Amino acid sequence: MNRLRKQVEKFCYRHPRFGIPKLMLWLSIATAAVYVISLMDRSGVFQSLLLFYPSRILRGEIWRLVSWIILPSSGSIWLLISLYFYYFIGSTLESVWGAGRFTVFYLLGVILHIVLGFAVYFISGLTLLLHPYYLNMSMFFAFAVLFPEQRVLLFFFIPIKVKWLAVADAVIIFLPAVRQAISGDWLVLLMPLVSVVSFFIFCGPDLAALVRRSRAGRVSNVIAFKKASKTAPARAPKAAAGNYRHKCSVCGRTDTDHPELEFRYCSLCSGYHCFCSDHINSHVHFTE
Repeated sequence: MNRLRKQVEKFCYRHPRFGIPKLMLWLSIATAAVYVISLMDRSGVFQSLLLFYPSRILRGEIWRLVSWIILPSSGSIWLLISLYFYYFIGSTLESVWGAGRFTVFYLLGVILHIVLGFAVYFISGLTLLLHPYYLNMSMFFAFAVLFPEQRVLLFFFIPIKVKWLAVADAVIIFLPAVRQAISGDWLVLLMPLVSVVSFFIFCGPDLAALVRRSRAGRVSNVIAFKKASKTAPARAPKAAAGNYRHKCSVCGRTDTDHPELEFRYCSLCSGYHCFCSDHINSHVHFTE
């Protein structure tokens, strides 16, 4: 996959004009337009003309190959929120990758979904109704890998890092799909799996690097904690019992001897354990 990504990068470098600038903006506008028209069409005929039906595509309705990517996934205010969110993610990826590479990323996902739809139709005779939800989620996973520390407001007031939101979304998407596949409904698992192919092609090395950095950070924190614990008695000044309010559980420094330090209590440790500002974010949690 890394070789394929390099080939895409070379292609985009050699063809700087390739790509659709502001792709997610046009897709968001088209999706909003479909939703507005659908509100006026109470019969539902308009949206039915956009659905992916291999049998009708083979009879000449070729617009159905791509019209499914602008089907609205929800309604009312939630549609506006999701469209803005996906537009923000898509425009950010485009600014980082360039219009050409982002276009290839999105179109590859579209093509893989189309191939999957026809494969299911020819093999089993069933119609797999494609939907842009999984395309947009693969785009969100790519954003989470590139900007893992970015914070968003969940439910408009809960700040959460994008990387943890991506992990939660992956569990929500794949866990029920795997359960249904085990019970025999294997079609449910195909679209999520196909949607992440383009993600791994474009972001696989970045994801591996992110995992390595995370593991290296945890190891360094443990080493620092053990080193500080061993050297604490030697360098921590002797404080009289009861002559301080806060004492670091790692280095032994107190607020009396070091008034310039800030002390905090860790909510993840068992019991009440205080840490100075140097160790509040780099200690091993106490368990009792």
